Amino acid sequence: KPVRVNWINDLVDPLTGDYLPHLLPVDQTLHWANPTPDFCLDGTSGTDCRGSSQDPYDGPVPIITHVHGAHTYEEFDGYPEAWYLPDAVNIPGDYARFGNFYNTFKTQAEANIGAVWATGEATFEYPNDQRATTLWYHDHSLGMTRLNVYAGPAGFYLLRGGPDDMVTGVLPGPAPALGDPPGMDYYEIPIAVQDRSFNEDGSLFYPDNRAFFEGLDPADLQIPFIPQAAVGGTSDVSPIWNPEFFGNFMVVNGVSWPFLNVEQRRYRFRFLNGCNSRFLILQPDNGMPFWQIGAEGGFLPAPVSLPELLMAPAERADVIMDFTDIPVGTTITLLNLGPDEPFGGGIPGVAFDPADPGTTGMVMQFKVVAAKGVDLSTDPALLGLPVLTNLGPSVATRQLSLNEEESQTVFVAEVNGSVVFSASSPVPFGPTSALLGDYDPDTGMPSAALWSDPITETPVVGDTETWEIYNFTADAHPIHVHLVQFQVVDRQALDHVDEEGVAIAPAFPTGLPMIPEMWETGYKDTVIAYPGEVTRIIARFDIPGLYVWHCHIVEHEDNEMMRPYCVEDTTGPTAACTQAGI
Repeated sequence: KPVRVNWINDLVDPLTGDYLPHLLPVDQTLHWANPTPDFCLDGTSGTDCRGSSQDPYDGPVPIITHVHGAHTYEEFDGYPEAWYLPDAVNIPGDYARFGNFYNTFKTQAEANIGAVWATGEATFEYPNDQRATTLWYHDHSLGMTRLNVYAGPAGFYLLRGGPDDMVTGVLPGPAPALGDPPGMDYYEIPIAVQDRSFNEDGSLFYPDNRAFFEGLDPADLQIPFIPQAAVGGTSDVSPIWNPEFFGNFMVVNGVSWPFLNVEQRRYRFRFLNGCNSRFLILQPDNGMPFWQIGAEGGFLPAPVSLPELLMAPAERADVIMDFTDIPVGTTITLLNLGPDEPFGGGIPGVAFDPADPGTTGMVMQFKVVAAKGVDLSTDPALLGLPVLTNLGPSVATRQLSLNEEESQTVFVAEVNGSVVFSASSPVPFGPTSALLGDYDPDTGMPSAALWSDPITETPVVGDTETWEIYNFTADAHPIHVHLVQFQVVDRQALDHVDEEGVAIAPAFPTGLPMIPEMWETGYKDTVIAYPGEVTRIIARFDIPGLYVWHCHIVEHEDNEMMRPYCVEDTTGPTAACTQAGI
């Protein structure tokens, strides 16, 4: 059934009507929503641009909500430049109240569904005509998604019903529902796993300077930041943005290190990796298996028994855990074996150190209690899941690339024990951004592009395409494509890599392609692209309009690892695609 949601930016003091500033430090030198009247870094005026101030932004907060995985029209997708400010009484008159694409989508929403967007609000419609599945929603404002999501706005959107929700057998349930009486027992439970850090007073901690990522005292970080001049030119290092962030608390559904009393029966859990940068490898400490029955795009072709769950940021896993034969009084700890650093693939303890066992290596506990009644759910090994319809052959193949940018103007050295910067050092300061781009299959060379560069991905509505994603970085990246649910085709090694497995251009596919993992055999909206490999996905683009694809390490997404793409209609591009340069 279609649903309309009125998303309200209510970041306003209820007593005074004044806007509430952001909880966290906003870096104005990124390409971000930027409502301020200050000139952009390139000297132009406008909004949605790189600012020139090194100070954290303290104005009203932009938001725009994206239902992650939703199959909907462009005006309701949560385009990063369609943000809007709250309806506060003290917003300066020279501030932009909304992003570049807000009015375009507002006009389309009024024409198409009759929705009138009031100040500080947007009404979106979701057809819900896709496979039943676990979706989620979060903020998607340009250049500040990492901060807005970290501060709180994220939640589940569970889609039920239709032929793709019909299983042979009985799933554990019920799930929480509107109007349930107090004390209801639930056997289907959504579980959002996030990592956070806190100040001593319990408020959220998020770094307010680049020195945090470098492991340095800010007083010792003597570096010229954007927009200052630096050795060899203008600095390209932002003062606040950090390339990744890893918290030291694990938080489940908003609670740090919680427990759940579970009866001696089967439970269905909808796991979400809601972390900013952290890959999770979830494993019960008693060795009990997960039975995964679904991913981002609904049910898998068949249940899969797994000893652990590997989940990149934004991925979901629909699983069954069977506590039937576990003695009452048993406490099971759900461990996280993923690293406390960027993930590049491999086995915990071999390719990387697992998470700190005293903090981020623990997620939550299950405490087993006696069953209250008979469990009528079906053994997951015997469940029959809905038949999966494949997409068929593709009509086009696009070659894309993942790239990392090192500082080009500032170099690090150490003099008398203090960190300084000099052009005489051959060591680059560090990553300044990660970028998407294209790949030339003839030369084996990638080319990187910024958010504002001309759109290069323009599938035609109704076409099925294969996207090949060549990773030239040292990290695995969770790549998310808006609008579509895709299928993973395969992965293939690249032939020119360094001793750490990082692809060096020129590089070409080599050896036999590797089939998808068993938990990747259904439909997905986010896929792990490993370093030194090409990852292939296939998708059908069936709604015309302007959408985005990006890395879902949100620190990467916020600093240029996101690109718009346009699904072109045979009658011509939509108004938004035209505005974007198509």
